[in-house]
Amino acid sequence: MAAAKLLFLAALFLSLSYLSGAAGNAAASTSFIKSSCKSTTYPDVCVASLSGYAQAIKNSQLQLVKTALSVSLNKAESTKGFVSKLLKFKGLKPREYAAIKDCVEETNDSVDRLSRSVNELKGLDRSHGKADFQWHMSNVETWVSAAITDENTCTDGFAGRALNGKIKASIRSHIANLAQVTSNALALINQYAANH
Repeated sequence: MAAAKLLFLAALFLSLSYLSGAAGNAAASTSFIKSSCKSTTYPDVCVASLSGYAQAIKNSQLQLVKTALSVSLNKAESTKGFVSKLLKFKGLKPREYAAIKDCVEETNDSVDRLSRSVNELKGLDRSHGKADFQWHMSNVETWVSAAITDENTCTDGFAGRALNGKIKASIRSHIANLAQVTSNALALINQYAANH
């Protein structure tokens, strides 16, 4: 009986030690994310969008960049789907339809550029030397910057009072969040490139 209690206490101690170690690692990873996000334009959005991936990011700046870019790509795909569905609304004014259609094209371009950037980061694992690293990073920085331009161009199509209403507000809200996440990814990419 005493041996069973001792075995139970030993198992309990090991379980608690493991859990506190995992919690400590998660706290350290979250702290790393918060610290890294301070250099972004939207630090609260940055922390909120990346904290759920703390275990995968750990304290790796490259993994942080890859994750931020993947989050941005997922958000772009989601936004593209949302905007595409708006084209099916009945009763759209011709200018609304045209603006939404242009926005679909812009978000599609953004998805393409972000997807290319994610794939380009994978090439870093195979890069040889500083010049090769800089070439890959320059491609990523260019494409992510262009994605932000695409996102802003989408909202430009809804300028003026003629296109006021729920559709305009919904699209602007989705695009604004996408642009914030993408801007944060670019800031983290720039930070990573500068440190290497």
